[in-house]
Amino acid sequence: MPELLVDDDASYARRALVVTHARLDSHSAVVNQVTTQLSSAGFHVDVFHSAAVSDFAQKTAHVIDENTEIVVVLGGDGTMLQAAELVHCTPVPIIGINLGHVGFLAEFESFQIDEAIRRIAQKDYFLEHRMEAHVDVWLPGASDPLSDWALNDITLDRADRGRMVELSIRVDNVEMSSFGCDGVIVSTPTGSTAYAFSAGGPIMWPNVEALQLVPLAAHALFSRPLIIGAGSTFTIDILEDSASGGWICCDGRRQRALPQGSRIQIRQSKDELFLARLSGVPFTQRLVTKFDLPVVGWRENRRKKSSKPKEYEANLHNETDRNYADVPNVSNNYHNPNSLNS
Repeated sequence: MPELLVDDDASYARRALVVTHARLDSHSAVVNQVTTQLSSAGFHVDVFHSAAVSDFAQKTAHVIDENTEIVVVLGGDGTMLQAAELVHCTPVPIIGINLGHVGFLAEFESFQIDEAIRRIAQKDYFLEHRMEAHVDVWLPGASDPLSDWALNDITLDRADRGRMVELSIRVDNVEMSSFGCDGVIVSTPTGSTAYAFSAGGPIMWPNVEALQLVPLAAHALFSRPLIIGAGSTFTIDILEDSASGGWICCDGRRQRALPQGSRIQIRQSKDELFLARLSGVPFTQRLVTKFDLPVVGWRENRRKKSSKPKEYEANLHNETDRNYADVPNVSNNYHNPNSLNS
């Protein structure tokens, strides 16, 4: 179960929630540093240790106080997704200090904590809106759907690892395709740099209001990613004669099994997430930095290699001459075709 550590001292005028990963014991010193500095800046600080995955459509217990000013997340993108659950349907912003690997959603690295807390205390940040996805699931024979949401993505995998799941894909109730596959990913722009990207989907900028569907190992001639606008809806049916059922998961956290005959509808949510940003660095620059993109192509690298100094070229020929010195019928003037012995 998630653990919330509450400071009951009511003398503070401002309130902050610190969210950490339950298994990040090695970063306890960082947690103590952040909570101490927030307290010194006049914040009442609560600490929440993130939980494991839960059931699909399970309502998150809102442990966040209604007077919370900001949520400070210590961890990677997974911990950020946990924090997103806590502030879902609230206007409370979250800000991440990366203690994980890529930390794509994080605003700061661990060595920048002092600056981060100072800026938070001064309210020296702006809010970036992130679109969320809403999903309804109809089980066979059910009159009412099970509903959930996602900040990153909604995945539908095959339940039987040895068989394909047969799916029908519709957009705005118009059938687009049907195929057997390992599953599909439906992602928001935020999630387009995650699982969907690894599966071959395009990157969507955060200000784009769209959803994309990326098939996973589809057995079909046409199985390209599809992108729809904010007013459209994806409908995914698990065919009744499918060899396998499905397994749905929201943000890698809330999941359940789905039998054949289930229907999934995904559209843009009316809710959104607020990320606190402290710098105006454009998304494009974040993309290049976080992914360490090779902005110089291979042709440029070849040009750099070809511009080696003459001493390098001379040494290269000398080294090659030595390599061929003991080879029969090849003289040290190997670069002259007339010098080869017949």
